[in-house]
Amino acid sequence: MEWYFVLAFFIFGLIFLLLMGFPIAFSFLAIDLLGILVFMGTGGLKQVTLQIFSSLSTFTLAPIPMFILMGEIMFQSKLANNTIDVIDKWLGRLPGRLSLLAAAGGTIFSALSGSSIANTAMLGTALLPEMKKRGYETSMAVGPIIGVGGLAMLIPPSSLIVVMASIAHISVGKLLVGGAIPGLLMGALYTTYIIVRCWLNPTLAPRYDVSDVSFKSKIIGTIKYACPLLFIIFMVLGLMLLGLATPTEAAASGAMATLLVTLLYGRLNWKMLKDSLTGTLEITIMVFMIIAASKTFSSILAYTGATQGLLEVIEGLKVHPLLILMGMQLSVFILGMFMETISIMMISLPIFMPIVHMLGFDPIWFGIIMLINFEMGMTTPPFGMMLFVMKGVASDNISIKDICYAALPFIGCDMLAMAMIIIWPELALWLPGLMG
Repeated sequence: MEWYFVLAFFIFGLIFLLLMGFPIAFSFLAIDLLGILVFMGTGGLKQVTLQIFSSLSTFTLAPIPMFILMGEIMFQSKLANNTIDVIDKWLGRLPGRLSLLAAAGGTIFSALSGSSIANTAMLGTALLPEMKKRGYETSMAVGPIIGVGGLAMLIPPSSLIVVMASIAHISVGKLLVGGAIPGLLMGALYTTYIIVRCWLNPTLAPRYDVSDVSFKSKIIGTIKYACPLLFIIFMVLGLMLLGLATPTEAAASGAMATLLVTLLYGRLNWKMLKDSLTGTLEITIMVFMIIAASKTFSSILAYTGATQGLLEVIEGLKVHPLLILMGMQLSVFILGMFMETISIMMISLPIFMPIVHMLGFDPIWFGIIMLINFEMGMTTPPFGMMLFVMKGVASDNISIKDICYAALPFIGCDMLAMAMIIIWPELALWLPGLMG
């Protein structure tokens, strides 16, 4: 059978199962088993068993449960709420201050939780009612929360980065560190957009009087509520940058630091710990099943010659490599409108990564660009996950249509960030380069 029929069989079969509502992991396992029987025969079943075992018995996957545990503890203990109050005091009377608070608070919480959904839900619950009470337009109330919520996908700790690195066979530590500057860049673009829009059209975010807070009170609040969270960030990102810890060791130290800070704030109790561990276990099992299915998927594509056939076609194209890169990103962007992030990742990466190596692209640079694209996919209509999370925490008088329109300017900021990283690769590669 020709390689393009094999590729079409897997891609359209996967999309069909996913659109039918099958869980991601089971959809991939089903198409893997069917592909093995069709292209390899019953003898291939033993091979898939060995492939699943080898894909999961690897040290690089160990950070996943630790990062998920960090996010669960942060979410269950509500540690970020006090930090938001501290940032609020420093903003004073800036235009669009509550929108800026969402951008700043979401960026910081992204460096603590690693969960875009938790980030969006927390900010929406904490800030949206106050925004509407102060007369903020929906575009300036909902948009910043949706935009900044997705930064948890880029800024470490991010379990999604570990999953991506495992599927793409690239350095976990360098991809984790590489997401920091692009994530901060996107936060800065959101902040700039908010300030400019509110300056040009003050009715979007009406100013209101706020009580004066002394400088001493701000400093005390920062030391009490912000510095302990910075300690958690240092225990993950700082230790990796200094070369004192591998990603797995940094994940473990980050989880321990999160537990310690929770204990110091008096919020560590058995119920919170039980809920955090339960959530961690459920998500970890799902993620590991997905990784096992993805590795098997890659092996079948290689065995059938589909990967090699695609590479030969790409190699024969007489176009600039950047046009091929743009074509790959456009396909991911379109898939993001209709499919969940990990599904897109599992379909695209086994096909894209051999092309990336053939064209000589830096895999860390390419991975960061893909992560920004995945982040956009979570906010693009009609099926962006962040849109539905926001609808769940918003009041009934905010329609899903209003939420979609509010997200569009921040998708534009994401596209600008992606273009900047393509033009200036050092934005994504400078920090990983410090790791040696």
